[in-house]
Amino acid sequence: MAMIGRSARLYSSPPLIPCNLNACCCTSVKVTPSCSNSHEIAAGGSLHKEAGERLLTTRLCPCGRRHFLGGAATMASRPIRPANASGPKSDYKDVLNRVHPPRPGWYEELYAWVLNSATEAYEAEVAEYKSRLFSELKGKAKEVLEIGIGTGPNLKYYDADVQVFGVDPNSKMERYACDAAIAAGLQPSSFSFTQAVGEAIPLDDASVDAVVGTLVLCSVEDVDRTLQEVKRVLKPGGIYLFVEHVAAKDGTALRFLQNVLNPLQQTLADGCHLTRQTGTEISKAGFSHLDLNIASLSSASFVNPHIYGMATK
Repeated sequence: MAMIGRSARLYSSPPLIPCNLNACCCTSVKVTPSCSNSHEIAAGGSLHKEAGERLLTTRLCPCGRRHFLGGAATMASRPIRPANASGPKSDYKDVLNRVHPPRPGWYEELYAWVLNSATEAYEAEVAEYKSRLFSELKGKAKEVLEIGIGTGPNLKYYDADVQVFGVDPNSKMERYACDAAIAAGLQPSSFSFTQAVGEAIPLDDASVDAVVGTLVLCSVEDVDRTLQEVKRVLKPGGIYLFVEHVAAKDGTALRFLQNVLNPLQQTLADGCHLTRQTGTEISKAGFSHLDLNIASLSSASFVNPHIYGMATK
């Protein structure tokens, strides 16, 4: 894979302080992980540990656009598997309600509105980096699941002929995601929104070519279970593309600040954790190959460092 020289901070669950990606430094590491081995990701002579998880739910796009509603019937034929990747089977809606209990409607609406309206400058700034990252999917993925799709800021980076299955635990994101799909030029039959959590993805085994998650594992309840679900729905050789913020190095002033602010971050940013060792979790998840970058963003305040890259099933 062609590695990205600089990191793009893509987010479904925003930090308290937005990031500026114009000034950042990053290093790249390549890991071939094993199910039985734990890994710590080394970068620039320092060790970064990490972990993560996210939520999702199911329903087709009722965004009020007639042509999208018409196309939804085609997407409705997509195989739906209301079960978990492992353990006892249960309805994915039950898992949704347990992992992501219903929030007040005003809270979810406000959060969706903020996410949609407060990131315009950021998205313009990171457009170059996102384009380079998502180019890894071109010619390799025709059916893509995006977990934690949020308001759909990534939809414009997919080819027009790609089928995108978007999932997010916040149903209020749906309207914005549908608008983003229309703006991106996706065909009515090429996009659907499903309210679900990453711990119980309502798709069949080996049903998609790629899974995309940008700043998702910071806010799921069970990181490992989410990653196993990602692997379950991927076809053999499928791609998992990720961007996540992770905990700072132990013993640093930044890590101390993250520990202090973590409870507030979880409250204000819909469960987002500042101190997860997500890179380590991904490396232990049993992917056959992992390309992982670590980036430090100069204006990202306490939401540092970041990892991004691709894993192969």
